[in-house]
Amino acid sequence: MAVFLISLGRRALDAVDGRLREHGLSYHHLSALGHLHRQPGLSYSELARRARVTVQSMQATVAHLEDQQLVDRGAATSRGRRADLRVTERGAQVLTAAETAVRAVDDQLLDGFSDSQRAQLETALQRVFLAGSGGTGQQ
Repeated sequence: MAVFLISLGRRALDAVDGRLREHGLSYHHLSALGHLHRQPGLSYSELARRARVTVQSMQATVAHLEDQQLVDRGAATSRGRRADLRVTERGAQVLTAAETAVRAVDDQLLDGFSDSQRAQLETALQRVFLAGSGGTGQQ
């Protein structure tokens, strides 16, 4: 089962990354943008922890988002001070478009499934996900 889920996950990630490239994003960019949209002001360290990447990698991800004017650092920060990262209005628009692109991948992967079958699969996958994360949903 694990090998099947890993293969399916890779296929889904490849498809999502392909759709996100149309918006100048990768899955890591989308993840950071989504976290910041839901919880403005997160630190680089917290974003990195949630994405399971190094702080340096997250700084590069956020720098890309800043270059695209999707995230704003807020007030200038000095060494050792926490950045006040916020999603811009443009960032919120791109996030909405990117989430639509991800849903299109879902539709592609689940083509031929009835609404009932989709709901059952989603429930089953959520149970597997929560069981693997100790019930916290934090992955």
